[in-house]
Amino acid sequence: MDSRFRVKTLRATESPQQLVWLALHQDYSEDSVIDCVDPPSERLSGEIAVKRLLAGERGHYGCLEHPQISLAVAGFPHSVMQQARTHRVGVSFDVQSGRYTGKRIIDLAEGRRQIEDVFYLRPTGEYHDRKGKSYQYTEDQRKIDSFILLESAIAFRNAMERGMSEEHARDMIPYAIRQDFVVSFNLRSALHFMDLRGKADAQHEIVRFSQLLWPCIQEWTPEIAAYYTKHRLGKARLAP
Repeated sequence: MDSRFRVKTLRATESPQQLVWLALHQDYSEDSVIDCVDPPSERLSGEIAVKRLLAGERGHYGCLEHPQISLAVAGFPHSVMQQARTHRVGVSFDVQSGRYTGKRIIDLAEGRRQIEDVFYLRPTGEYHDRKGKSYQYTEDQRKIDSFILLESAIAFRNAMERGMSEEHARDMIPYAIRQDFVVSFNLRSALHFMDLRGKADAQHEIVRFSQLLWPCIQEWTPEIAAYYTKHRLGKARLAP
């Protein structure tokens, strides 16, 4: 995995499984949860949520929408952000702007940064297209692609020196530009995202993102995540 790919939890709802329990409890309680006794422990709340909401394919995912987690995502190419950003229900994004963050591209053009600090290139090896046809990505081709990326950075720098605006000059920059972002999920939307993007046949880089996202979810909601790992992870079974 590319060492520049990083995912870090910024903030998350405290005791998220207890919050799920409170939402679940309100569904069948005659009285308001304002007046109820304290919920069970975080661990037991998670076990109850699994038993009453998820186990046996009950599919009651609505209570999982209340806890929220926000993460910083760094080093992935623009294509990953674009794929991730198609999932808008229960998900919010703030993405590094191409209008205000061109200095790193100029630094590359002028030799102050390395190509892979600014752009992402897949490692060499065997790949498959959408129809399953295999091909080799060779070191020679990777060197050619690196040259093309450097040339695009130089073109960006030259356009800026001619007085072109950033939003105009960025049209010369390929999808391979690394673009950092902050993303917030509710727990249900995070599991749905994993269903879609954590499966083996998803695109290479967003699978890597999912692999770094998942430990954050496991640490945050361990009992619910343990159920998901056993029954859904990597199986592309879309969450309700």
